Amino acid sequence: MKRERKCINSNFLLFLLGRIVSDTGTSIQMMIMPLYIIDIGGTANTVGVFSFLSLLPALLVYPFAGVIGDRLNRKRIMVVTDFISAVVLLGLGWLSYLGTMKLSLLLTVQVIISLMNGLFEPATRGMLPQLVDKEQLTRHNSTVASARSASVLVGPLIGAALYANFGITIVFFANAVSFLLSGISEMGIGYIHIKQKATDGIKGIMNDLSEGIKFVLQNNLIRKLSCFLLVSYFVIQPIFSVMLPLFFKRSLSYTDVQYGYLQTIIILGSLIGSIMIGLLYRKEKRMTKLLVIGSIILLCGMLLFTALIFPISVLTLGNDTIIYFILLATVLGIFSAGNMFISVPVQTFIQQATPNEYMSRVFSLVSMISRGGIPLGALVYGMILEKAEMHWTVLITSVFIVLTFIIFFNSLSRSSSSM
Repeated sequence: MKRERKCINSNFLLFLLGRIVSDTGTSIQMMIMPLYIIDIGGTANTVGVFSFLSLLPALLVYPFAGVIGDRLNRKRIMVVTDFISAVVLLGLGWLSYLGTMKLSLLLTVQVIISLMNGLFEPATRGMLPQLVDKEQLTRHNSTVASARSASVLVGPLIGAALYANFGITIVFFANAVSFLLSGISEMGIGYIHIKQKATDGIKGIMNDLSEGIKFVLQNNLIRKLSCFLLVSYFVIQPIFSVMLPLFFKRSLSYTDVQYGYLQTIIILGSLIGSIMIGLLYRKEKRMTKLLVIGSIILLCGMLLFTALIFPISVLTLGNDTIIYFILLATVLGIFSAGNMFISVPVQTFIQQATPNEYMSRVFSLVSMISRGGIPLGALVYGMILEKAEMHWTVLITSVFIVLTFIIFFNSLSRSSSSM
């Protein structure tokens, strides 16, 4: 038993190491890309297209990636997609070194990387529950979330230093090496693929996809969690990506460097939140308690943010004072930590409620549903903010979130007593 436990832990460490390395490399490049695109003559519209291409291909391939993740060896999928990404980025870095890289090529490569990520993500989500005990899922999910937050935190700092001192070529090579090292780490995972019976050909793939959709729709818990995530991503994420930048530029008088500090604190909030989950709820089985705590933290952060952006608060505290900056940063950190207290237990819920043979399909479908709310939410917020004041918009949004959470938890309490 001790040997088995040791094997499982070593497999998880290899799994985690691969995620840390590749996430760091990705964050290095993704932070620099908008600056680089502008430096080579790109416009704000070009930056928007690049961001769009970073997300859309993965969302489109997610459902089919889930089918592939349940049919084929998940470890092999992870290794192959990491190696393909490494080769593509090495080629891009080489063309950059020769001075022959074009913006169109950069956008094409981003589509390929996004597709590889779309194939990689469902496989890795499906593999984790097979590497650890079910009662330890929350702790290991929080560990993965902590590692990813730390990678996102460190990556931009490394990327800025590399780009400022050596140019874009070294950034491409650094990301390529991160994918290569990630693939090598994953090769050492002692994972046994359990082959499922499946019909070959396009018809078989569509049947598998149909079964996955049917499983999500018929499973009351997963269906409600998917809807909850969709609403959360739709309503909450644009606050960070749309409202905060607009408010910072239009209403405050801080520098771009200080905006970078705010982004760092937001990531730190995610990191602290995920670490706290792992420390406080190592073997928690009734995860509804954790989800309620996360929702309360998030709502408190949302209401405090609403109060801070009202004109009377800005006028009273000052739009360029240290006090206001500290208050805003603290609230955003709380807001971000609350997000982690929600996302980690939701992931654990789904992993515990899903059989292994459906794991990748379910996660791919849930990811497509939930993340699909991000661009839609950003579009809606942009349209609303053209006509409405931001503080009233956030206040109405806060009321909407409170009502959504009340309805969700009332429904969840009747769905499953095992949570």
